[in-house]
Amino acid sequence: MAEQASEPELLSGGNPQIAKGHGDAPVQAYIAAMPGWKSAVGRRLDTLIEAAVPGVRKAVKWNSPFYGVEEKTWFLAVHCYAKYVKVAFFRGAALDPLPPVGSKQKDARYVHIHEDEAIDEARFTDWVKQASQLPGERM
Repeated sequence: MAEQASEPELLSGGNPQIAKGHGDAPVQAYIAAMPGWKSAVGRRLDTLIEAAVPGVRKAVKWNSPFYGVEEKTWFLAVHCYAKYVKVAFFRGAALDPLPPVGSKQKDARYVHIHEDEAIDEARFTDWVKQASQLPGERM
């Protein structure tokens, strides 16, 4: 009898534990494992990022999807928390207007998306385009 694939474990705050890897497949596995309403948010963010930055590179690192334009250089990441989905712009302090949530790191800024909260898609897309043009974070 064949074993069935088990669902990814959810870590603290409901963040899916997905093996690290490069490309679209691990990112899609992460999005599919995002619990409840967060999965729809993850799919929409992924679609908006792909449309804003054709050929965007993707990876899952540290249980979070990362997006970049160069090998091993990233401009944003997504992470699940108990009450929201966090989008981290690694050079967000250089975006205009600034994303709304500050950071202890001087360059980073965040967007928190809560359940039943509409994404300002035009603003988000503009931030993604701006962020993709800035020097990325090497990780």
